[in-house]
Amino acid sequence: MVSIPDDLLERIDRGAAERGESRSAFLQEAARMRLGEPDPDLTAALEEIQELFKDIPADVPPAHVLIRQDRDSR
Repeated sequence: MVSIPDDLLERIDRGAAERGESRSAFLQEAARMRLGEPDPDLTAALEEIQELFKDIPADVPPAHVLIRQDRDSR
């Protein structure tokens, strides 16, 4: 059990409703953020991105370098 002032509970409920989630899900995310834990959805998205780029050779310059080289060659 936890005690939450009525006005804060109303704000929590509004925030949860705006995000289409339950009060429990909202509070779990808030607790994870406060504890410095990574967002599981963000972690999964980053893992998917890393998987997409895993086959790019390490010696390929970053995109901004390639773009600058292309622009400077014109």
